[in-house]
Amino acid sequence: MKFVTPRRSSLLMMYASVTIFLSSSVMSSSFSPSTSSFARLGRHGISGVIREKRSLFLRGGDIESHTDSPLASPPLETSSPPLEATSSQDQAKELIALPNSKLGPNAPPPGFLRTLFPSFPWHLLPNYLTYARCLSIPLFLILSYYPVNFPHRAPTLSAIFALSSITDWWDGFLARRWDITSPFGAFLDPVADKLMVSTALIILSGRYGGIVAIPSSIILAREVGVSALREWMAQRGKRDSVKVGMQGKVKAALTMMSISILLCVPEGVGLDSLGWTKLGVLATGGAGNVVEGVKNVGLARVLGPSLILLFMSAVITVTSGWVYLKAALPVLLGEE
Repeated sequence: MKFVTPRRSSLLMMYASVTIFLSSSVMSSSFSPSTSSFARLGRHGISGVIREKRSLFLRGGDIESHTDSPLASPPLETSSPPLEATSSQDQAKELIALPNSKLGPNAPPPGFLRTLFPSFPWHLLPNYLTYARCLSIPLFLILSYYPVNFPHRAPTLSAIFALSSITDWWDGFLARRWDITSPFGAFLDPVADKLMVSTALIILSGRYGGIVAIPSSIILAREVGVSALREWMAQRGKRDSVKVGMQGKVKAALTMMSISILLCVPEGVGLDSLGWTKLGVLATGGAGNVVEGVKNVGLARVLGPSLILLFMSAVITVTSGWVYLKAALPVLLGEE
């Protein structure tokens, strides 16, 4: 019996394993259409080939024509927002931008209210405030006399006039902030102010007599004269020389404050509730009295200060009117 050395036996085993590997690769290549394709596919790719062949067979396609073609990698899924969500967001932006697009170029971006109510015509809000001030004039006039036994007439009239005065400031502020102008609003705004102030002064003059009628006549005469002067200067293209100045704004503020306070005093409280100091100046009045069944609960104290404010407004009315007249005097005398 012939024994093989260990070195020779190991060589034989290596030779046998190489022979077996080569024979198996040849046999597998004869049965598989593309060995390189299967090497690239791996375990998951083979299952993909089987699924593709089955789908082609069910559709009636040619399996062999697709056998040697490399399989394309599945498309990457991109995260895109749903079409409905995108369209709703665009519609919301359009609803917000539509009313705001009618504002001026220097208008600030939408705030809380303009974002919360995007469909509201914000560019018309200053005009709406002016319309409300005009509508409050007949309401103020009616409530001044009717109903006859209206128990809360004084605070109601004071609140209506105070709110109208606030809207006078508010509509101008919004128009400047949003950079919007309206020819009709520019015409109606000063007219509504003068109508409201003149109506309140006439009613208070009938209630208190000459102590209110005298400053009221000065204020109303100045308003008529300055309005006529501005119209005449506008015809000659010089309206900017008589535009509203700081004195005119102070006069308007004092007039509205004095009227609002005067309207707070009940109708039964007359001038007998006023106290006179040694200097002859109106003081803050007495502690209270009962006149015609109306109990004065201390509101008579504000009657004196409100009359002082009214007279101060009349003085500034004269000085501001002189400023306007002085500015227009060269044009009036034909020097320009």
